[in-house]
Amino acid sequence: MATESRQTAQINQDAIDRTLAGLKSRNVDAVVAENGDEALRILIELIPDGAEVFKSTSETLDTIGYSDYIRETDRYRNLYLEISEEPDRDRQRELRRLASVAEYYVGSVHAIAETGEVIVASGSGSQLGAYVYGAKTVIWVSGVQKICPSLDDALARVKGFSVERHHEWAIAQGRAAAPLGKLTIFENEQNPDRIKMVLIKESLGW
Repeated sequence: MATESRQTAQINQDAIDRTLAGLKSRNVDAVVAENGDEALRILIELIPDGAEVFKSTSETLDTIGYSDYIRETDRYRNLYLEISEEPDRDRQRELRRLASVAEYYVGSVHAIAETGEVIVASGSGSQLGAYVYGAKTVIWVSGVQKICPSLDDALARVKGFSVERHHEWAIAQGRAAAPLGKLTIFENEQNPDRIKMVLIKESLGW
């Protein structure tokens, strides 16, 4: 199926169930939310008061209201806010590096195979250290339209649709469209309690 049509395709329950089983087999603990409001509630409940949290840049998190929520709440130590408010560029880079070992690191992904592999693409790779190993707990939030039948289909989605959409987003922000820098395939997580995913039955993000 073309990458463009995958963005708006209706993913049926059988595909979601296969994906949940695939993720579980790779030690990713996934739950399903019916919509963005429910996903926001689940996400808020997953992170306890007083936690150290870094929220990665994500259109999905923006859309469900989590980006606004974490900016306005005083429940957490908001590492993203600390970094963005740091005026010294060298110190800002150091804080960003340290954020890769945050207690909770919240973000999204670009494609999910029904067989359980998860793919994340990045220009700089700034979120990958946390995702792969550094963060104590990783929480991914994703619309179900990112589910693909196979790993090959998932890779095609990322290298086609996701990269093109990112270029469009960067240009809209007044930035140059940077080439794809890093592409990571998550095959398995050794710690069964470390990575959690909230799958939303809506077409959110890219």
